[in-house]
Amino acid sequence: MRVDVFTCLPQLLEPVLSGSLLGKARESGVLDVRTHDLRDHTTDRHRSVDDTPFGGGPGMVLAPDPIFRAVETVAPPRPLFLLGPGGRRFEQALAADLAAGTGFSLLCGRYEGVDERVREHLVDDELSIGDYVLAGGEAAAFVVVEAVTRLVPGVMGNEASAEDESFGQGLLEYPQYTRPAEFRGWTVPEVLRSGDHARVARWRRAQSLARTVDRRPDLVAARGGLNDEDRALLREFGLE
Repeated sequence: MRVDVFTCLPQLLEPVLSGSLLGKARESGVLDVRTHDLRDHTTDRHRSVDDTPFGGGPGMVLAPDPIFRAVETVAPPRPLFLLGPGGRRFEQALAADLAAGTGFSLLCGRYEGVDERVREHLVDDELSIGDYVLAGGEAAAFVVVEAVTRLVPGVMGNEASAEDESFGQGLLEYPQYTRPAEFRGWTVPEVLRSGDHARVARWRRAQSLARTVDRRPDLVAARGGLNDEDRALLREFGLE
């Protein structure tokens, strides 16, 4: 998979894109992640990528020329997403869709945003990682790259890990425990030490349902609510 990221601050991204799973995947050739400095595509001696907004107002706006030049020179994989607070919410389902493809690209917004002609005539879509404002899209770019590429086969050591976690089935993940079985008087639930794999699976499902009902009822509503099987499972473990 190839991922291209356009930014005026590549120094913020390269260190985090070169570490942990992403770094190993890049070294092995499973991922081809490229960062492009918008300043390399400017035409003035100051390498300016921004200018004052027409109509007045505070702050600066990323100018269209360096962005168009960069994208047209690189010819990156599509879709090309603009990262900004005005975009649609980035969610796990989209991460999975992108992971099933061969590549995509990201444009990091900054300052007061980008010239509207970039949004209208260059990018394919706009994404937001949440209802808050960042200084720029670089942090969001890392979030998107991390969320998508960890789902690409060969990136994670255990492929099942990506399937059995929060949002994978529209639910939050169940509680996890490791050794020791008792820590400061708190013990691991007996069911997890029973060796009964079928019961463990039912317990985990029930815990996921209960946790989602409590913390993210919107996710339960999006699934159409709890069905009779869900309610029976919650009753089985005293979670109704």
